[in-house]
Amino acid sequence: MNPKKRNIVIATLTAAALAGGTVAAFAAGDDEPAAANVHVVPEDRTAVRSGGVTAAEAIAAALRHTPGTVVSAELDDDGGDAGTWGVDVVAGDDAEYGVEVSAEGKVLGAQRDTEEESDSEDRAELAALKGAKFDARDAALAAAAKGTVTEVGGDDDENGAVVWGVETVKDGVTSEWAVALNTGKITKVTAD
Repeated sequence: MNPKKRNIVIATLTAAALAGGTVAAFAAGDDEPAAANVHVVPEDRTAVRSGGVTAAEAIAAALRHTPGTVVSAELDDDGGDAGTWGVDVVAGDDAEYGVEVSAEGKVLGAQRDTEEESDSEDRAELAALKGAKFDARDAALAAAAKGTVTEVGGDDDENGAVVWGVETVKDGVTSEWAVALNTGKITKVTAD
């Protein structure tokens, strides 16, 4: 997970804990390791209920508007924007665009990101995502069997390999998954 997203996750977890959110750990099915990073976040449940389009549909809408490689998509769970999707797309000229997709699947706008500088690690991750057999939409579709997808984006697994990191919510419980770029294999992510 890149540092920016990691900070957002930490802030979200802190806010949830302060607001009375709970952390739950449970044993998963026989083919999945025990989940140590499963948590309940009330805001996610609200956004999931108000979201009309799936992650895969939001990604498809963003790509119709701004062709390129999707590097992340996240369901907004704040206030009036709850239910909209923020989709980051890297166009053919390597310019990054933030595309906002409504809960109805309509593109509300796209803005070129002029702030973010990429380092060699970011460029390597982008190259892996561009060359992936399974793209962000495929990863979202694969993880949808595990719950409602609320976030998908390029990430590193425990071995340092680039994967799609996917967050799902099911029955108010948030879980994280890794989807392999070239096989589509989905694996539950556990805390370190």
